Amino acid sequence: MSPAAFSAQAQSAPAVDVEDNGRTRAEQTDYRETARYDETMAFCRRLAAARPDAVRIETLGRSPEGREIIALVVSLDGRAFTPEAARAADKEIVFINACIHPGECEGKDAGLALLRDLLILDPTGKADGLLDQVVLLFVPIHGVDGHERFGPFNRINQNGPAEMGWRTTAQNYNLNRDWLKADAPEMHAVLDLFRRWLPDMLIDTHTTDGADYQYDLTFSLEKFANQHPAIVAWQHAAFDDDIVPALVAQGHQLAPYITLKNDRDPREGFADGAASPRFSTGYAAAQNRCGLLVETHMLKDYKTRVVATYDLIRAVLAHLAKNPGALRRATAQADADAAAGRLSQPLPLTLAADPKKSEPFSFLGVAWTRELSALSGLPWIRYDAARPETFTVPFYHDVQPEITVTLPKAGYLVPAAWTVVIERLQRHGIALTTLARPLTVEVETSVFDKVEWQPRPFENHHGIKDFQSHLERRTLTFPAGSVFVDVHQRAAKVIAHLLEPAAPDSLLRWGYFDAIFEQKEYADDYVMERVAREMLARDPALLAEFERRLIEDKEFAASASARLDFFYRRSPYFDDRLNVYPIGRVDVRPPLD
Repeated sequence: MSPAAFSAQAQSAPAVDVEDNGRTRAEQTDYRETARYDETMAFCRRLAAARPDAVRIETLGRSPEGREIIALVVSLDGRAFTPEAARAADKEIVFINACIHPGECEGKDAGLALLRDLLILDPTGKADGLLDQVVLLFVPIHGVDGHERFGPFNRINQNGPAEMGWRTTAQNYNLNRDWLKADAPEMHAVLDLFRRWLPDMLIDTHTTDGADYQYDLTFSLEKFANQHPAIVAWQHAAFDDDIVPALVAQGHQLAPYITLKNDRDPREGFADGAASPRFSTGYAAAQNRCGLLVETHMLKDYKTRVVATYDLIRAVLAHLAKNPGALRRATAQADADAAAGRLSQPLPLTLAADPKKSEPFSFLGVAWTRELSALSGLPWIRYDAARPETFTVPFYHDVQPEITVTLPKAGYLVPAAWTVVIERLQRHGIALTTLARPLTVEVETSVFDKVEWQPRPFENHHGIKDFQSHLERRTLTFPAGSVFVDVHQRAAKVIAHLLEPAAPDSLLRWGYFDAIFEQKEYADDYVMERVAREMLARDPALLAEFERRLIEDKEFAASASARLDFFYRRSPYFDDRLNVYPIGRVDVRPPLD
């Protein structure tokens, strides 16, 4: 189909202006509007029909409300429409994810316009060779149900478009908190794409909240101890030396993603940080991939934000075209090191900026005043965008590991009964070995002494806020159907984040193991009175311990139930699995034949 035919078909498509000439809804309306779901899907179908040699549409899954979640697979030479073909052709795979927060829709409109420009307006697709070395995966709307909760009042902090989608899914999940725990069907669909293609780069497009300033574009890359050094080196060369200067030359004002230390006083500066794998970029880093967070500035008009996103994606493609294979070599090195057990030990699970170390940063802000609000009783900051000013503020970017873990030398054993854990491991592309017969083996595992849960739900979970635990060596039997998770594989960091209790997004912290903290059997008082006396008669040391506890712990001494429970917990009748993490760490690969 020719470019002219694309325009002709566009004129006859439902809900598209007859004068569109292949333009997006945003372009048709001078960026006052963004397209609804049906119109976006029609635009994608026309792209695929116009360039069947270069575009395929994959249906990834359906949302809870029944909408298709699609990806456009773009391969200019038509030879790399599968992951296997892309790798065989040594193509770098770039995954652009838009509308994970559907009210933040710049990525959708920028991506559609860019593909139209490269594939239709330049029918050879040879403009600057941008598509020569890459396969593009483009999800125009990740949160499809939230996208259709359409209205003018969905983003109070945002300057246009006139109407847009809602931040969360129909089940009220924030998809950019769901990459690792993977609750939402929409995330299942995109993770299946990620698992099959293993893109070299993930570009996740967003709009900021927060302060006012001059920058139209902020961005973030994982560049600390949570990312492989080869990928960090590629990012420095690509962004510091090429992509950012190119965007500045185009007139954009860029900064690192800005998180103010105090949103009521910009002079206190802002901090860098590393994302946990609940977020897109943190997940990409755990998968040994470059993750680029794009954050256009909410208070700039919609056209400025779409154009900034368009230009950034195009600049990334231009760099990849000029440096073919460099990113793929970095991701391959990261995968090889993980598979060979060459991860840095201890492995960082959380990282944070040192609050005592900062450097001066020339911050392109706007004039602002602060006054005490009679309404809220809090300081009220008022920005004046018409008066740009430059401030020198502290930038805290010495980001260092906080919580670390030393991985077991061999791997983890997961009992067959914990099917949700096994399913999550598989969903992230982690290789498992299933036990054909029962295995009794000594493992190291966590025993929990104290657990505190979050008082309010977060993302449909009452997660664990804090815990105290200690490691014990125990001999456990793992029945047939249990799995061994070898840490010597490319996704070793994902394994650690899922299975190590201390990880911020571990399945334990999200509450998937809450049943291990529930006591199911109890002793009647009249029975325990007799059993306790029998125990004391056999064990003088137990009597001494009991008497010492009575003297030292007045709360214990005053509680009849606590006294009897003291003996029940030391009796052979007590549940030896209570408060015991069922996942076992092993330093020697167990016999699995």
